[in-house]
Amino acid sequence: MPYCYAISVLLSAFLLFQIQPMIGKYILPWFGGTPAVWSTVLLFFQALLTGGYAYAYGLLGRLRNRQQGIVHMIVLGISLGLLLVTALTWNSPITPDASWRPQGNDLPIWTIVQVLAVSVGIPYFLLSSNSTLMQAWFSRDYQSQTPYRLYALSNTGSLLALISYPVLFEPNLTLQTQANLWSVGYVIFALSAGYLALRTFRRARADDAESSDSQPVEDKRPSLSVHALWVGLAACATALLISVTSQITQEVAVVPFLWVLPLTIYLLTFILAFSGERWYSRRLYAIAFFIISFVSVWMLVKWPPFNIITQVIIYTLLLFVCCMICHGELFRLRPHPRFLSLFYLMVAVGGALGGIYATLLAPYLFTSGFWELQWGFVACGVLLTILMQLERAPAPARRERRKRQRQDKTRQTGEQKRWNFKPVVIASSIAILLLGIAIIYIMQAISAETLLATRNFYGVLRVWEINTAQPALLANQLAHGKTVHGFQFEAQEIRNVPTTYYAESSGVGLTLANHPSRAGNLRVGALGLGIGVIASYGQSGDVFRFYEINPDVVRIAEGEGDYFSFIKDSPAEIQIVPGDARVSLERELAGGDAENFDVLVLDTFSGDTMPLHLLTTEAFEIYLKHLKPDGVIAINASNRYFNLPLEIYRLADEFNLSAALIEDKGDGLQSYDSVWML
Repeated sequence: MPYCYAISVLLSAFLLFQIQPMIGKYILPWFGGTPAVWSTVLLFFQALLTGGYAYAYGLLGRLRNRQQGIVHMIVLGISLGLLLVTALTWNSPITPDASWRPQGNDLPIWTIVQVLAVSVGIPYFLLSSNSTLMQAWFSRDYQSQTPYRLYALSNTGSLLALISYPVLFEPNLTLQTQANLWSVGYVIFALSAGYLALRTFRRARADDAESSDSQPVEDKRPSLSVHALWVGLAACATALLISVTSQITQEVAVVPFLWVLPLTIYLLTFILAFSGERWYSRRLYAIAFFIISFVSVWMLVKWPPFNIITQVIIYTLLLFVCCMICHGELFRLRPHPRFLSLFYLMVAVGGALGGIYATLLAPYLFTSGFWELQWGFVACGVLLTILMQLERAPAPARRERRKRQRQDKTRQTGEQKRWNFKPVVIASSIAILLLGIAIIYIMQAISAETLLATRNFYGVLRVWEINTAQPALLANQLAHGKTVHGFQFEAQEIRNVPTTYYAESSGVGLTLANHPSRAGNLRVGALGLGIGVIASYGQSGDVFRFYEINPDVVRIAEGEGDYFSFIKDSPAEIQIVPGDARVSLERELAGGDAENFDVLVLDTFSGDTMPLHLLTTEAFEIYLKHLKPDGVIAINASNRYFNLPLEIYRLADEFNLSAALIEDKGDGLQSYDSVWML
């Protein structure tokens, strides 16, 4: 029954790539909506994919057919049992309840891994092993047919999942409905896979004996150097996938479409490369690689920067070219079918290592910026150059005999020639060297201008001096990526003047200075701390309560390095609540502690990694419960990419609230252009 194998492979591939954006979107609000959430999700699933391939490799290589069927049926049964338990405990079988939300601000990567492991770990593990198992079992049942059609079907199911999620499922179904539908699909998959495992269990013992026959002598095991190339190419492709996704989402917003777009390109290159060499020309892609690489490096220093659409196009084009090189070369290095399970395992190991580099190691290696992307495509160029050097053109048939005859005499000379570099390799090496020098130069230039640079799970923060040509207006400025979080003048007489988007003429400045409760004790809540500029409006008896997820922001605002002192100098009582603002506000309500704010300032939408989960109907319901009846919500709607006032007007109408838009052009010295909604 070939169609049973086809259904199992197609369904497992679809579920495999559907669950990633779904569960990522579900847990995103728990961890501040930062791009690192998605990077960690990708790392987790890549690591679990490696585990699934290792499971399939061990099952096929170590156990006889009957034993394979027994073990796989047991594991499938365990996964269904756990799914039933979670279905009775949670709102859906794969969406953890509120008790799994982070309680503090420590080790978010480890917390994400725990949540994912508990919710979807075992199902994803089994889904990732399915394609390899089904291809092997299909080959045993239908020896006259090729199993590679199942591989093509697997890629098709994966691509359908990625395309359909942001277009069909995400905009039309709630997360709970999506999770329930996915769980039903998984049950169908488990039953189909269990049936095929049962077929394997029932195979005659003679088949086991036959499967253990020795392989032909000519099917030599690939060398360790080939193993290393498999791992390196796969690691490079995955590292670039995660790095490009982070680069795009940190400039716009962490939304499923911007997750799925790079992942779709990554998968598409896999499909094209493994469809045959007609889709991959090393010379063509090498030329495209160096052109687009230098363009992307130029983007780092171009000011004003390209618009976001142009940036997305350039970065996704870079990802496509690099992944075509990595996957095209993987296809050229593919082994004899006997070693396919080993090949898949090494590719998965490489993917996991690439994820570890981009997610875990990069924040420690590159503290001043997201340089893992630039060094990722340098690594791609290095691998391409190595492969060009190792490639040997086949000798003409008429010379082959004479070459073998002279082999003994010229062995030493041949070994020396092996190290002669080809002209194309020399040219490629020079280009890579220039590319690396340009990246190092830019890194050093940025570091030289930076007073303080720090990087953690939530991004890169930099402090540097501005107005250096005007000593009287010399100031320190804090930025997150390309978004300014505020600056403070160094001169004592103007040190406490509110700046940037928070000047007296801004929407929030007018609100705090003219609120009806200004004569009494003003109670202000703020989502987002920055350097605490609005604390300069505080008076004795006031309470300013800041919600901030990034611990580095808190340390800098509280005075680390003595660059900023708005928090320290404010006469108001300053309270800082660590963690995601929405989660913290929900927790306070659950504990019966409504804050009764006169003013609630939402200052999280002005630039990089906009947390859209703070601008939803559910979020506004929470805000209003913390607000006094005559209170004001002040929203910083200064954003380069989104028309936020339109969405805020819609929310105001939904809750029957009055709304006003205040646009301040700023003077370029004390204040910047700002748009506030009240």
